[in-house]
Amino acid sequence: MTPPAKLSDIWVFLAQSPLLWLSLTLLAYLGALWLHRRSGANPAVNPVLVSVIAIVGVLLITRTPYDTYFEGAKFVHFLIGPATVALAVPLYGQLGRLRRLWLPIGVALLVGSVAAIVSAIGIAWALGGSHELLMSLAPKSATMPIAMGVAEKIGGLPSLAAVAAAVAGISGAIMATGLLNLLRIREPAVRGFAVGMAAHGIGTARAIQVNETAGAFSALALGLNGIATALLVPLLIKLSSFF
Repeated sequence: MTPPAKLSDIWVFLAQSPLLWLSLTLLAYLGALWLHRRSGANPAVNPVLVSVIAIVGVLLITRTPYDTYFEGAKFVHFLIGPATVALAVPLYGQLGRLRRLWLPIGVALLVGSVAAIVSAIGIAWALGGSHELLMSLAPKSATMPIAMGVAEKIGGLPSLAAVAAAVAGISGAIMATGLLNLLRIREPAVRGFAVGMAAHGIGTARAIQVNETAGAFSALALGLNGIATALLVPLLIKLSSFF
């Protein structure tokens, strides 16, 4: 038996194990996290982005269907729920401040949610995007599970909505710090809320690394914007049909 044939047989054997893709996902993220720390926490070396590139590369090289990968790594998908709930821990320490800021938070939530939805649909429409594409991009600033559910309800593709949400989160986590510094926004609560609105969970993970207060307000924005997006997207779509 030739060496390539032996390697092929070994891969076939490993691919039959349900732990293969879960292990690969964890190893890819740990490696990406190590690179992120070695880079001095450079936002451009985002652990999520690096691990996604690594996993996609393996899937392409081995010609493994996404469904096969997801079947093995779906436990990580399950953990999205508990991880989101855990974001309430830093938020609890800011309850007193939240009560005092309920009005500006409400205004920022409404303006930010509407701007995210309208800009996504408007840009895609101006570039000639199909109705299905527009409906998939509309909820991109919500967390991935909410974005997928909303897109499916309004005629979009859940898989495309998931990609759009991931891109929004990764790009927001990479660009937010530099952009907020450029705008000379220093208040941690404001910075965190802005990141959570635009980049949901991935951005919140970055905000927690930078500042505890920013992380708490980012977690708040993540949750509130998810609810607002689920309510506003169908409403805005319905209103647009009258024009």
